[in-house]
Amino acid sequence: MKQNAVAVVGAAESTDLGKVPGLSQIGLHADAALNALSDCGLTIKDIDGVATAGHDTTELVHYMGITPKWMDGTSVGGCSFMVHVRHATAAIEAGLCNTVLITHGESGRHRVGQLNRAVFPSLFQTQFELPYGVSVPPTRFTMPVMRYMKDNGLTEEQLAMVAVVQREWAAKHPRSSFKDPITTDDVLNSKIICYPFRLLMCCLVTDGGGALILTSADRAKDFPTKPVYIRGSGESAETPMISQMQDFSSSRAFRVAGKSAFDSAGITHDDVDHLMIYDAFAHLPIYGLEDLGFVGRGEAGAFIAEGNTRPGGKLPLNTNGGGLSYMHSGMYGMYALQESVRQMRGTSRAQIEGAKISVCHGVGGMFAASGTIVFTNEA
Repeated sequence: MKQNAVAVVGAAESTDLGKVPGLSQIGLHADAALNALSDCGLTIKDIDGVATAGHDTTELVHYMGITPKWMDGTSVGGCSFMVHVRHATAAIEAGLCNTVLITHGESGRHRVGQLNRAVFPSLFQTQFELPYGVSVPPTRFTMPVMRYMKDNGLTEEQLAMVAVVQREWAAKHPRSSFKDPITTDDVLNSKIICYPFRLLMCCLVTDGGGALILTSADRAKDFPTKPVYIRGSGESAETPMISQMQDFSSSRAFRVAGKSAFDSAGITHDDVDHLMIYDAFAHLPIYGLEDLGFVGRGEAGAFIAEGNTRPGGKLPLNTNGGGLSYMHSGMYGMYALQESVRQMRGTSRAQIEGAKISVCHGVGGMFAASGTIVFTNEA
């Protein structure tokens, strides 16, 4: 992949976020797509590449009246959209298409026109884990985080601080689902869901969508929006079964995707001004910080608790409030990408002054897959 050869020129979320009972799943896809097209002055006729997850790509192009030359239906959970950005970049560089639309839409709260599964079902997980009660995300993520706590001394208070800090960021965004400040006591006293997860350590369940439009860097200069360039990317996968992770205290998919992204971008950790790490549950930013190499093994909990990622900290993390406080319709990766783009455009409501490089890191299917994108606003 050539650095900065492809850029995001259109980016937008659905008109409404959170509670949207009036739109179906595909309606949310289309609403976000039309908003992204409007953002950069394009029409449906300008799109010749499409990527989406959690919905049949052929149904989406039919619904929106697109005749694509290239399409990608990769659906590996919430990081699918990071993977789409990587694949779309390669497709544009190869000349397979000129302008790619990546969409997300999910009626996670109201279930209007919602498909039963956003991720391909795993035969192995159904056969070997489901019979023992390891089924929904809280019960699956419990195993690795409990092992991590035992091996690395992570405390419940440190885990709670992830939610506390991200609520501070969420308060800066009018569209956040939750904005009121919370304390570690509030988190630890909230309803227990599945130990050690309390309610405020778990992601929201909301409705919404988002879309990105990518094209070549040469063409990007002609758009009214500020180009956000794809400097590097990475992807990987490990296992659909949480019980079969190589190491419960670390994600192999995280490490591989992250290293690929940093290597292809030619950056070091000191170059990163802004960071987004998928946070369906409070432990994921802890794993991300360590597996991406920002801190050593067992150090991330204290790193966050000491205030390093909060507003004014040295490593701004999840500046939209994340899946815990901003938005989480089920496949959160699109919203993390949107905030990275806003930061690189200089339009975030929690803008990091002078930010030039943003790393956006995602997880899919309970550590099953990962995608990492390095954005920059410098050509």
